[in-house]
Amino acid sequence: MIFLHKIFPLFVMPIIIYLLVVVVGTKKEFKSLIYISSLIFYIISTPLFSNFFMKKIEGEYIYKSFNELEKVDAIVILSGIMRINEFDKNYIVEWNDVDRFFKGIKLYKLNKSNTIIFTGGKDPYNTTNISEGEVLREFAIKYDVKKDDILITEDVLNTADESLAVLDLLGSNKTIILVTSAFHMKRAKSLFESQGFNVVPFKVDFKTPPNLKSDFIDFIPSSDGLRKTEIAFREVIGRLYYCIL
Repeated sequence: MIFLHKIFPLFVMPIIIYLLVVVVGTKKEFKSLIYISSLIFYIISTPLFSNFFMKKIEGEYIYKSFNELEKVDAIVILSGIMRINEFDKNYIVEWNDVDRFFKGIKLYKLNKSNTIIFTGGKDPYNTTNISEGEVLREFAIKYDVKKDDILITEDVLNTADESLAVLDLLGSNKTIILVTSAFHMKRAKSLFESQGFNVVPFKVDFKTPPNLKSDFIDFIPSSDGLRKTEIAFREVIGRLYYCIL
């Protein structure tokens, strides 16, 4: 199952497909494949394409007003916020999508719920004894969140696991504010709703600006452009896996 979720998508990423086409195309009769794939690779590596693609995945750029949110049973913050580098007696945290954490803390402090849930995310490529949820609990306490108001799920490896783990903690028919990256929200919301939750989505960490304006730099391929395209493409694969389109 983890192969399908985490490893298989790596083999269908644009750069892998491009390299395979180049290898096949080294035969004289297939050289046209190299030219065509190189053109496609150039296009998907440009900010012009990657921003357009990502914006389609993220949906409308909306940061909800905190005031318009009603109090719910729990604020659920999904994992994927950090990388944990663990040593013998200590660990170091490298933050990624920090918006999830700080927006979740703000929702709590504005009394949108008396309960904040961190999922116990673990990276299958970087197995650690401590989960992401345990680390985030310590940070939350430092930001004056009451320890008794913090719940952590069991260890989870993907979004489907997270929805089931939160169900085990809260039970069904609960209303939650779901905090995750904008590109990830559609899939996450669908999975949590399938477990019987009433989901109030709270998108954060938008990868594209609200008003895209292009100039000549956007036609120049870059590693950042390719990375953004791969993130969006991987999300498409995730949605297809769960038939969420």
